[in-house]
Amino acid sequence: MAAAIDTHVHVIVPELLRSTAAGEDWRPRVWREDGAQVVELGGKEIRSAVGELVAVDEILADRRRIGIDGVVLSPWVPLLYPDAEAAACLERCRLQNEGLEHIVGANPGRVAALGAVPMQKPELAAAELAALRRRGVLAGVEVAASVGGAFLGEESFEEFWAVAEESAAIVFVHPTTRGFEAPVFQRHYLWNTVGNPLETTIAAAQMVMAGVLERHPDLVVVLAHGGGALLSVAGRLSHSHGFQPAARADLGESPLDSIRRFHFDTVTHSEPLLRGLIEQVGIERVLLGSDHPFDMADPDPVGSVASLGLDEEAEAAILGANARRLLRRSVPDPSP
Repeated sequence: MAAAIDTHVHVIVPELLRSTAAGEDWRPRVWREDGAQVVELGGKEIRSAVGELVAVDEILADRRRIGIDGVVLSPWVPLLYPDAEAAACLERCRLQNEGLEHIVGANPGRVAALGAVPMQKPELAAAELAALRRRGVLAGVEVAASVGGAFLGEESFEEFWAVAEESAAIVFVHPTTRGFEAPVFQRHYLWNTVGNPLETTIAAAQMVMAGVLERHPDLVVVLAHGGGALLSVAGRLSHSHGFQPAARADLGESPLDSIRRFHFDTVTHSEPLLRGLIEQVGIERVLLGSDHPFDMADPDPVGSVASLGLDEEAEAAILGANARRLLRRSVPDPSP
């Protein structure tokens, strides 16, 4: 089987832990309880991390056990600090980026990583992304689907997208995990199972209809969780674009053409959905992902791809070749 790269693996860098700076309560605290990992942030305990979240050696060992050879690390999403003041967020992002750069350097051939930038102030995020890319260690950044209620297709993010395209950065779009306040999301785990993919869907659809992908055709944007429900609404977006002035105000090309400019991870938890994703956007746009170490992760992402019965070349592309191509474009000498 082809070498596999898991492009959706979260981490908390040791430099950010509260144990490194007692009294700074904005930092996460991590401990084990009854064999499980618990994370406390902002006074809340999170128990959904069922695998290792800090020790990279353990993360890599866990991935090897399920047939994965390399990983693309990205921050645990709450540590993007979208609610913090921009200057404080910048400082926290830099701590993470330095930690991630250290991890990449310490694990040649096995680890690439995506950093963080303060998206609540897009011009600052653009400048920080440019600086990060000049250092040439991190392949790009992870961003939340929305920041302070603003989704990524807003005009205010245009400078960020321009820098991302110019610097050949990979931008991984991930839901905030708490995007909607409606009471319905607070029961039955719907904040995760429905809210997360819905948030990604809104962000991606807005980017499409706002013409972000059309204006920046060389952007590399990866959508978490198979793009959420984006493909389910693709027909509606296309239909509206054919007759509705508001729908076609900022987009010249077909919405379907813009949608096919995205990349998507394989975290769909459904063989038919994953097969349909591949059929609609093409083999070259799909990347292996797991969402390690959380309870909603795909426990066997390699098996999920193998179950599709693709030909050898197509399977190898999704398992690792597509990711390697993007990483080589972003970082000429990438780790995995």
